[in-house]
Amino acid sequence: MPLMRLDKFISDCGAASRREIKQMIKAGRVTLNGETAPAPETKLDPETAVVAIDGTALKYEKNHYFMLNKPAGVLSAADDGKQKTVIDLLLPEHKRLGLFPVGRLDKDTTGLLLITDDGDFAHRVISPKSKIIKVYHAHTQSPVNTDDISAFVQGVTLADGTKCLPAGLSLCADGSCLVTVMEGKYHQVKRMLASRGKPVMALKRLRIGGLELDESLKPGDYRPLTADELCSVMKE
Repeated sequence: MPLMRLDKFISDCGAASRREIKQMIKAGRVTLNGETAPAPETKLDPETAVVAIDGTALKYEKNHYFMLNKPAGVLSAADDGKQKTVIDLLLPEHKRLGLFPVGRLDKDTTGLLLITDDGDFAHRVISPKSKIIKVYHAHTQSPVNTDDISAFVQGVTLADGTKCLPAGLSLCADGSCLVTVMEGKYHQVKRMLASRGKPVMALKRLRIGGLELDESLKPGDYRPLTADELCSVMKE
């Protein structure tokens, strides 16, 4: 791995802003391999360097991956001048990492949303070419039936004439349904069910690839993905 500036290393760890980092280094609060760090521009190997602030060592990660249980009423965006976004739900140290949501959920849709700073990973997850399934739990005005299920298997045609790829649809015991898609068209799940005369009353994403929402997370809460969970995103 190429050498990196000390201040960038600390910033990438989310420990402080660039301005705060300079102040901490100047105050002698930062050590590099056991010695007081001389300057923000000091070069280091991020894979071997031991950097500490006030005696607490930092753990460097090139990229960051989080699972968020998105609540209703929040935009799936990195920034918005008027409305609250999912990034506004993060802790200050994570807001400094340049994170963004992987794809989007509608404002009123809840459930599993990935947050990262890895653009390549995000592209792979949302690209139809990756054929990564997404599973949603939908409450509709009336229960779906066998004709609806057959239509989804064949590929639903939306009101504007757009043809969707074949999708999965199953009825739950309480009258709600599970929808499985491999695309991410605008309002797709809602539009698919609406095309069958089944308007959606509530929608929640449960799964991306082989990764399921951690139901212990309350709406608005999030946590880092484990290495196994990260790998599972690209699998069924």
